[in-house]
Amino acid sequence: MSDFLGKVLLISGSTGIAEATARGAADRGAQVFITSRTEANCRALGESLPDAGYQAADLSEDGAAEAVVAGCVERYGRIDLLFNVAGISGRKFGDGPLHECTSQGWDTTMSVNVRSLYQLSHHALRQMLAQAPGANDRCGVILHMASVLGFSPEANHFTAHAYAASKGAILGLTKAMAAYYAAHKIRVNAIAPALVATPMSERAQQNEEILEFMKSKQPLTEGLINTDQVAEAALFLLGDGADVITGDVLTVDAGWCVS
Repeated sequence: MSDFLGKVLLISGSTGIAEATARGAADRGAQVFITSRTEANCRALGESLPDAGYQAADLSEDGAAEAVVAGCVERYGRIDLLFNVAGISGRKFGDGPLHECTSQGWDTTMSVNVRSLYQLSHHALRQMLAQAPGANDRCGVILHMASVLGFSPEANHFTAHAYAASKGAILGLTKAMAAYYAAHKIRVNAIAPALVATPMSERAQQNEEILEFMKSKQPLTEGLINTDQVAEAALFLLGDGADVITGDVLTVDAGWCVS
């Protein structure tokens, strides 16, 4: 029997890694509630999964995350799992090397990548702390989307410093949350992929120089990582197989950090 059966997963994002993880969790018996900024993508994924709920929202806005958590609880009665996936690269807003990074690039990237995660985690945690523990005596599991760029920079092709700073902030928050909430039977971990074939990496996918570089930078795949490969790692950390793992960062990088 799947360890996701009957559990409620709240996930932010509706494409790429979020979509692959939502589908994987639903296949394993989870009840999935999806939230993302893009109404069409949110609705399309929600309507394609059995008994899924969805609610479009800009989680960086005050009140939006609280409404999403309330919508999830109204539909399913609780939240067992939270996966904070949604994020942006920030390049089109002016992210880049710090001396070139614009205020808009910095603020927008930090707002979408960090403030949204804070807002959704804040309200989901309140629900987890208030609800009865699940079958495995856990009150909840939280997984954050980080990136290898938070601790393994690349100076030529991936120079979005606000993005790197946002992912570094997520790593620090993950450790702090894990330390505090372990006594409350809530696990908190992060997953740190390298370059994955998602809509957000479209720039890299269209750049022949980057694709050639990936052959040696990510030698296990000799290219971009598939979203399903990252989703499998995420599902492991969300599932009972990782029941005693908290405060950890799982790197899914096809060799990026050692190449």
